[in-house]
Amino acid sequence: MSVSINMTKAKEIHKTKIREARKSLLESLDIDFQKAQETSADTTSIVSKKKALRDAPADSAIGSASDTAALKAQWNTAILGATPYT
Repeated sequence: MSVSINMTKAKEIHKTKIREARKSLLESLDIDFQKAQETSADTTSIVSKKKALRDAPADSAIGSASDTAALKAQWNTAILGATPYT
């Protein structure tokens, strides 16, 4: 008897992990945004980082992942930090 992975569930779990990882990052960026607004500093970089975090669960690579290795490889450490799959 072999074990098979339900990729539909795996993709949803992966998206949940992304949402969990980005929560504190978005909160931190919200604070940075408010501070920047108070000093009339440029917020462009902060806004683009927040957008990337918001868009992360909708990444097309998640939907096209055919196995768990491809799904795990999709984790974008540049915006989400360390992978939870170690």
